[in-house]
Amino acid sequence: MVEHPAWPVLKDAVERIRPWQSKDGSIDFDAEDAPDPADAELAVRQVADAVRELSPLLPHDRAYHEALVEDLRRWSDGGFRVPDFLDSLLAFQPAANRRDGLQHLVVFPMYTQNGNPDRNLEAVVLRMVWPDWLAELERTRYDNPLFCGIAFEDFTAGYDTNSAVLFPETIAVREAPERFTWGGIFCDREAARFRRVTAAAVDVLGLELPRDVAAMVHDQKRCQEAFVLWDMIHDRTHSHGDLPFDPFMIKQRQPFWMYGLEELRCDLTAFKEAVKLAGEGVPQARDVQVAVLFDRMFRFPVTGERVRNYDGLGGQLLFAYLHRHDVVRWTDNRLSLDWERAPQVTNQLCAEIEKLYRDGIDRPKLVHWFAGYELVSTYLAPHPGSKWAKGPDALDLTQPPRRLVDDVLPDEFPLSMFYEALSKKLKNVIASTRGITADGAERAAA
Repeated sequence: MVEHPAWPVLKDAVERIRPWQSKDGSIDFDAEDAPDPADAELAVRQVADAVRELSPLLPHDRAYHEALVEDLRRWSDGGFRVPDFLDSLLAFQPAANRRDGLQHLVVFPMYTQNGNPDRNLEAVVLRMVWPDWLAELERTRYDNPLFCGIAFEDFTAGYDTNSAVLFPETIAVREAPERFTWGGIFCDREAARFRRVTAAAVDVLGLELPRDVAAMVHDQKRCQEAFVLWDMIHDRTHSHGDLPFDPFMIKQRQPFWMYGLEELRCDLTAFKEAVKLAGEGVPQARDVQVAVLFDRMFRFPVTGERVRNYDGLGGQLLFAYLHRHDVVRWTDNRLSLDWERAPQVTNQLCAEIEKLYRDGIDRPKLVHWFAGYELVSTYLAPHPGSKWAKGPDALDLTQPPRRLVDDVLPDEFPLSMFYEALSKKLKNVIASTRGITADGAERAAA
């Protein structure tokens, strides 16, 4: 696909369109530096023509590409107002044909999560990552019919970022579909990012790795397989277990530590299942355990801003829990890890979070939030100026719970001294993973 002469034409046209777009995806022709309408029409026509030229290479996406060309035409004919690509979104059904190596050409106005917050036009060529062993596990054990493991072939600027997902809810449409039918995660980017950050952290911290673990960190294929299995189990866990009515919690306004606990619960469930699978001889299962531990402890806490960083909070909590239970030690400026006890104690933290959820079914919302706070603050020190740390008497409980979220500090659980130092040492390495792909990781390793 990316070697076909139509792909660079499509990509160039999309890159010309993107700077013209407003945050909502429309083009304001009265704005300063606005294009001539004829130039915008020409660029969109070039995108559509390139899609038509490339589409025969991907007969499984024919219906989507036909709808896409029509959505592009309608956007142009309508004067480039807020784009509506619902018809092409409904026609794109990658989860219906999960075949390893199958390519897709995707063009949508969208924001890229952890990347670009604006709904710009983006184009990406990707391939499905769906090996037979993963398909069998999904069929027999971890049913997840909407999940797509995917890898990059090439992409426009919105993915030259930290984004590692392709989600339908990010696409500009006139109305949300009744249900989404797929969700994609780029395991190649996750694996490449993991390898670079882990290698740097291990070096900085003086952590000695078992030979097999060291070999995994230097093997892109092994890491991709670990991440696609981790992602598949994580994704389905959002709707499994003793849950609130909205398991993803996207329709609720809650304190960010509740989101952090939910994401960590899903990761630790993947870890727990990996321990079981390792006992049954599944070769990728040990690698999943290493990936969860190292990505959570080394990359998550020191990545991104400290404002409501719920993934960072989950990583801090995992490290603090393992440190409190003497699984990780920071002594003589070297980190050590008790590999034998790590599975047991990590699963113990998972059990504590699961109990929080189970007990929460019988609690009012605000009481449940305080219980979550208590779990986190048992292992992480809250900010000394926190109202929530002072307990219910410090809050105006006459307000509805969602208003009390305003009393949560942007960085309610600041980094420990350990992570403050680690953040400075890994800052440049983490920044270098922006836009990384498997090829970039291999070149760095070489």
